[in-house]
Amino acid sequence: MSINKQLANTQDLVSIEEIKENSVLLEDGSLRQVVMVSGLNTALMSEEEMDLISAGYRNFLNSLEFPIQVIIHSRKVNIERYLANLEDRKAQEPSALLQNQISEYQQFVSGFVKENAIMEKSFLVVVPFFPVNLPGKESVKGITNLIPFFNKKDSAAEEKDEKSKEDSIFQENLNQINQRTNQIVEGLSVFGLESEVLSNEALVELFYNFYNPETVEKEITNVTAKKG
Repeated sequence: MSINKQLANTQDLVSIEEIKENSVLLEDGSLRQVVMVSGLNTALMSEEEMDLISAGYRNFLNSLEFPIQVIIHSRKVNIERYLANLEDRKAQEPSALLQNQISEYQQFVSGFVKENAIMEKSFLVVVPFFPVNLPGKESVKGITNLIPFFNKKDSAAEEKDEKSKEDSIFQENLNQINQRTNQIVEGLSVFGLESEVLSNEALVELFYNFYNPETVEKEITNVTAKKG
């Protein structure tokens, strides 16, 4: 047997049906929302502050009535464009002294990166929602076939009704997971952690990064980094 026949496409290995409304819809009908959370610089905290944060985090976890998944995602930083921006800055600098300082800084950064890969860590909380299992389309069709009244509808009307039901169920499930996610965001804010629910575009980028770790690197484009 050929080895190529045994290799699966990446899409076949990912159980994602669709990404919409800032949510990931899986093939089994369950939903996921992803919250990106800021970090805390514990090196500047006293022991008492650390104890308070630990206690707050423990109380936060104990207050949840549903499971969550915490992910730490590391991503290699590409500094090539950052170094190019420094070169442009040096060319525009009229002071010879500052030009020399920028050159030394470029050499320092280049040498440091050769010896040590620069990584950026993202802290993510995955919020799940598993809806109550409902009869599948085939089951419903089998039941309605036994009742002549239901067979009076044409196929177009049936498809419209089915689509309307699916949209209604999705909105109900979306409301449920939104409530859970809001609880996560509010709970994390109590002990100083800022968080943000990932949008559709951010979710697509996140999963692309997960499945293409060797080809995707985060770029630093500005001389002065700005966290947002």
